Amino acid sequence: MSVKIGISVIAWQNDDLPDLTRDFTTEQALREAREIGYTGVERGQRMPADTEGLRAYLDAADVALCGGWCSGNLLKNSVEDEIAAIRQQVEQFTALGAPCVVYSECSNTIQGDIGIPVNDRPRLSRADMLAYGAKLGEVAKWVRDQGMTLAYHHHMGSIVEAPEDLDALMEGSDPALRLCFDTGHMLFGGGDVMEILRKHSDRVHHVHFKDIRPDVVADVRAQDRSFLDAVIAGAFTVPGDGCIDFQEVADHLKSIDYKGWIVVEAEQDPAKAPPYEYSKKGYEHILQVCGKAGLTVEG
Repeated sequence: MSVKIGISVIAWQNDDLPDLTRDFTTEQALREAREIGYTGVERGQRMPADTEGLRAYLDAADVALCGGWCSGNLLKNSVEDEIAAIRQQVEQFTALGAPCVVYSECSNTIQGDIGIPVNDRPRLSRADMLAYGAKLGEVAKWVRDQGMTLAYHHHMGSIVEAPEDLDALMEGSDPALRLCFDTGHMLFGGGDVMEILRKHSDRVHHVHFKDIRPDVVADVRAQDRSFLDAVIAGAFTVPGDGCIDFQEVADHLKSIDYKGWIVVEAEQDPAKAPPYEYSKKGYEHILQVCGKAGLTVEG
């Protein structure tokens, strides 16, 4: 059994806070990520949009496409309209051999608005979440039939943030909808990382290794600050630099015979956390915990 280690280039190129990373380029991000040892990257907004252009871009850096964000609008769209909206990305990711499309509902999220406290995120009732899950399951079945996987990313500031949100989404949706489990977002959202990981192991398809600094998170909550404020303040960091026990996570992935990607996603201020230094620290920590867990790292 083997896993692959990828990274989101958000540490070098933050799409939500471009001024924060204005001194870095995507080309530098890919070059340095590969030098560290990462074999894949998730798609960023500054990468080529066309399929063949993106293929050549990734090939030049000797990295694979290991997923990428998809902003969903299914709360507003019909199933048919949502399928039409994401069709190009699904076709592109299928052509490039990506493991999944990383989907999250963004029609009413406040994650990108620095003026709205993360505590004021939108919420759905359990009944509405079950209904939303049923719609999303139909989209996921279509994606599956195209040869791709739709993996839901629970995210701070969105309708699926807390453990009960994720529980209802998984309950209401067809098993074709898989899960992008993010350790940092789950802990920030009030969940027990291992409890929720164990509960939804059968749906896990993609894993983000994201650590948090609990003192920063507590301050953000107490002071009614926004998600972007949390990023700037350093709420997130790479595996091994925060409070999450990634050995326990890796051990569980071994126990469920996980064979997918482990992706580092740790956006923070590069003036405080230089991207190369921190990305290398995260990579080395993953190698360490995977080695102890008996997970072979491919490449």
